[in-house]
Amino acid sequence: MAEDLRAHEVPTPDLDGTGIRLAIVVARFNSAITLELLRGALARAEVLGVADATVTWVPGAYEIPIAAQAHAASDRVDAVVCLGCVIRGETSHYDFVAGHAAAGIMRVGLDTGRPVIFSVLTTENEHQARARSDPDGHHAGRDGVDAAVEMVTVLRAVGR
Repeated sequence: MAEDLRAHEVPTPDLDGTGIRLAIVVARFNSAITLELLRGALARAEVLGVADATVTWVPGAYEIPIAAQAHAASDRVDAVVCLGCVIRGETSHYDFVAGHAAAGIMRVGLDTGRPVIFSVLTTENEHQARARSDPDGHHAGRDGVDAAVEMVTVLRAVGR
Protein backbone atom coordinates (compact mmCIF):
# COMPACT_ATOMS: atom_id res chain seq x y z
CA MET A 1 0.00 0.00 0.00
CA ALA A 2 1.31 3.46 -0.83
CA GLU A 3 2.32 5.47 2.16
CA ASP A 4 1.83 9.19 2.70
CA LEU A 5 5.29 10.58 3.41
CA ARG A 6 4.36 13.68 5.38
CA ALA A 7 6.66 16.54 6.28
CA HIS A 8 6.15 18.05 9.73
CA GLU A 9 6.27 21.62 8.35
CA VAL A 10 3.18 21.15 6.17
CA PRO A 11 0.05 22.42 7.92
CA THR A 12 -2.75 20.06 8.85
CA PRO A 13 -6.04 21.15 7.27
CA ASP A 14 -8.95 22.33 9.38
CA LEU A 15 -11.65 19.80 8.49
CA ASP A 16 -14.79 21.60 9.62
CA GLY A 17 -17.69 20.35 7.54
CA THR A 18 -20.25 22.70 9.08
CA GLY A 19 -22.64 23.85 6.37
CA ILE A 20 -21.02 21.72 3.65
CA ARG A 21 -23.33 19.67 1.45
CA LEU A 22 -21.94 16.55 -0.18
CA ALA A 23 -23.13 14.16 -2.83
CA ILE A 24 -21.70 10.67 -2.60
CA VAL A 25 -21.88 8.63 -5.80
CA VAL A 26 -21.40 4.89 -5.19
CA ALA A 27 -20.91 2.06 -7.67
CA ARG A 28 -22.94 -1.11 -7.03
CA PHE A 29 -20.36 -3.29 -8.79
CA ASN A 30 -18.18 -4.88 -6.10
CA SER A 31 -20.73 -3.74 -3.54
CA ALA A 32 -19.13 -5.83 -0.78
CA ILE A 33 -16.35 -3.23 -0.95
CA THR A 34 -18.25 -0.10 -2.00
CA LEU A 35 -20.80 -0.47 0.79
CA GLU A 36 -17.93 -0.41 3.29
CA LEU A 37 -16.54 2.68 1.57
CA LEU A 38 -19.97 4.33 1.85
CA ARG A 39 -20.35 3.43 5.53
CA GLY A 40 -16.98 4.96 6.30
CA ALA A 41 -17.70 8.06 4.23
CA LEU A 42 -21.04 8.68 5.94
CA ALA A 43 -19.55 8.14 9.40
CA ARG A 44 -16.71 10.55 8.62
CA ALA A 45 -19.13 13.15 7.23
CA GLU A 46 -21.05 13.00 10.50
CA VAL A 47 -17.88 13.37 12.59
CA LEU A 48 -16.83 16.42 10.54
CA GLY A 49 -20.26 18.03 10.93
CA VAL A 50 -21.21 17.87 7.24
CA ALA A 51 -24.67 19.43 6.87
CA ASP A 52 -26.01 16.98 4.30
CA ALA A 53 -24.76 13.93 2.41
CA THR A 54 -26.92 12.70 -0.46
CA VAL A 55 -26.17 9.18 -1.70
CA THR A 56 -26.66 8.11 -5.32
CA TRP A 57 -26.03 4.53 -6.45
CA VAL A 58 -24.93 3.77 -10.03
CA PRO A 59 -24.25 0.43 -11.78
CA GLY A 60 -20.45 0.60 -11.79
CA ALA A 61 -17.36 2.80 -11.76
CA TYR A 62 -17.74 3.65 -15.45
CA GLU A 63 -21.11 5.30 -14.71
CA ILE A 64 -19.86 7.39 -11.78
CA PRO A 65 -18.80 10.47 -13.82
CA ILE A 66 -22.22 11.22 -15.32
CA ALA A 67 -23.96 11.02 -11.94
CA ALA A 68 -21.17 13.10 -10.41
CA GLN A 69 -21.65 15.66 -13.17
CA ALA A 70 -25.39 15.92 -12.48
CA HIS A 71 -24.68 16.61 -8.82
CA ALA A 72 -21.73 18.95 -9.38
CA ALA A 73 -23.61 21.02 -11.96
CA SER A 74 -26.44 21.63 -9.52
CA ASP A 75 -26.46 24.21 -6.75
CA ARG A 76 -27.51 21.57 -4.24
CA VAL A 77 -24.02 20.34 -3.28
CA ASP A 78 -20.61 21.84 -2.56
CA ALA A 79 -18.60 18.72 -3.50
CA VAL A 80 -18.99 15.19 -4.81
CA VAL A 81 -17.25 12.11 -3.43
CA CYS A 82 -17.01 9.21 -5.90
CA LEU A 83 -16.78 5.70 -4.45
CA GLY A 84 -16.11 2.59 -6.50
CA CYS A 85 -13.96 -0.51 -6.74
CA VAL A 86 -12.30 -1.86 -9.88
CA ILE A 87 -10.29 -5.04 -9.36
CA ARG A 88 -7.94 -6.21 -12.09
CA GLY A 89 -9.12 -9.35 -13.87
CA GLU A 90 -7.82 -11.52 -16.67
CA THR A 91 -8.70 -9.09 -19.48
CA SER A 92 -7.91 -5.47 -20.33
CA HIS A 93 -11.42 -4.43 -19.20
CA TYR A 94 -9.89 -3.15 -15.95
CA ASP A 95 -7.68 -0.68 -17.79
CA PHE A 96 -10.57 0.85 -19.69
CA VAL A 97 -12.94 1.09 -16.74
CA ALA A 98 -10.40 2.42 -14.24
CA GLY A 99 -8.81 4.87 -16.67
CA HIS A 100 -12.04 6.28 -18.04
CA ALA A 101 -13.63 6.53 -14.60
CA ALA A 102 -10.62 8.50 -13.36
CA ALA A 103 -10.54 10.78 -16.41
CA GLY A 104 -14.29 11.36 -16.27
CA ILE A 105 -14.26 12.21 -12.58
CA MET A 106 -11.38 14.67 -13.10
CA ARG A 107 -13.16 16.26 -16.05
CA VAL A 108 -16.34 16.80 -14.04
CA GLY A 109 -14.42 18.67 -11.37
CA LEU A 110 -12.57 20.84 -13.86
CA ASP A 111 -15.68 21.53 -15.96
CA THR A 112 -17.90 22.45 -13.00
CA GLY A 113 -15.35 24.07 -10.71
CA ARG A 114 -16.57 21.93 -7.81
CA PRO A 115 -14.44 19.44 -5.92
CA VAL A 116 -15.12 15.96 -7.30
CA ILE A 117 -13.11 13.46 -5.32
CA PHE A 118 -11.72 10.22 -6.77
CA SER A 119 -12.15 7.55 -4.10
CA VAL A 120 -12.44 4.71 -6.56
CA LEU A 121 -10.25 1.81 -5.58
CA THR A 122 -8.18 0.44 -8.46
CA THR A 123 -6.53 -2.68 -7.10
CA GLU A 124 -4.82 -5.81 -8.30
CA ASN A 125 -6.90 -8.13 -6.12
CA GLU A 126 -9.68 -8.39 -3.55
CA HIS A 127 -7.21 -8.41 -0.65
CA GLN A 128 -5.93 -4.96 -1.62
CA ALA A 129 -9.49 -3.66 -1.99
CA ARG A 130 -10.46 -4.92 1.45
CA ALA A 131 -7.30 -3.37 2.96
CA ARG A 132 -8.33 0.05 1.57
CA SER A 133 -11.89 -0.23 2.90
CA ASP A 134 -11.01 -1.54 6.36
CA PRO A 135 -13.14 0.18 9.03
CA ASP A 136 -10.21 -0.07 11.46
CA GLY A 137 -7.44 0.89 9.05
CA HIS A 138 -6.82 2.78 5.84
CA HIS A 139 -10.17 3.77 4.38
CA ALA A 140 -10.66 5.45 1.01
CA GLY A 141 -14.24 6.48 1.84
CA ARG A 142 -13.15 8.45 4.90
CA ASP A 143 -10.23 9.92 2.97
CA GLY A 144 -12.60 11.04 0.22
CA VAL A 145 -14.79 12.97 2.65
CA ASP A 146 -11.71 14.58 4.20
CA ALA A 147 -10.51 15.66 0.74
CA ALA A 148 -13.95 17.03 -0.17
CA VAL A 149 -14.23 19.11 2.99
CA GLU A 150 -10.68 20.38 2.61
CA MET A 151 -11.17 21.35 -1.03
CA VAL A 152 -14.46 23.16 -0.36
CA THR A 153 -12.61 25.12 2.32
CA VAL A 154 -9.68 25.83 -0.02
CA LEU A 155 -11.93 27.07 -2.83
CA ARG A 156 -13.90 29.27 -0.46
CA ALA A 157 -10.63 30.75 0.83
CA VAL A 158 -9.46 31.66 -2.68
CA GLY A 159 -12.76 33.31 -3.44
CA ARG A 160 -14.69 30.76 -5.45
